[in-house]
Amino acid sequence: MNRFIFIFIFFFLISEVGANNKDKIIQNLNNTKNLDFKFEQNINGKIENGFCTIEYPKKIFCEYINSNDKILVSNGKSLVIKSNSSYYRYPLNKTPLNLILDKKYMIKKIYDLQERIIDNDLINYTIKEQDNEINIFFDKNNFDLIGWQNTDIYQNFNITLLSSIRKNNIISKNLFKIPVQD
Repeated sequence: MNRFIFIFIFFFLISEVGANNKDKIIQNLNNTKNLDFKFEQNINGKIENGFCTIEYPKKIFCEYINSNDKILVSNGKSLVIKSNSSYYRYPLNKTPLNLILDKKYMIKKIYDLQERIIDNDLINYTIKEQDNEINIFFDKNNFDLIGWQNTDIYQNFNITLLSSIRKNNIISKNLFKIPVQD
């Protein structure tokens, strides 16, 4: 009987810790209108760096360093990747970023998902939606979004890590204007 009580208390405490992390992540997401950060992106072993700004819902602007003036922009409907030599435009809802940039969707999914603690530093949730599997990562200390891992529309494995995160700054609405093709 004592063994049963011990096991019950152990699982209760573990589920409470998980619920506490979820609550703090959800509260943090609810309080975040926008964020800007440095990023490192690894796509099939090719590493790129830059700066991004996200405004919820579904807007992002990223400027890549040393990458042929490459930018990535979403206005909430379309996603454009533009450089000096190329221009690609996609419907945002056909990309994994559609889910990552929708904090209401992420909050809803986090409520239902089981968390994993990685190296006692990261909280991970795996979202499976249609043909997408996205791992999102949060810092266990401050509950900030610090990265994601997914397969892009070309079946490239993509890991994006965030650093120097700042939240709720004043940003220009023109930042998310879709650039025209040259």
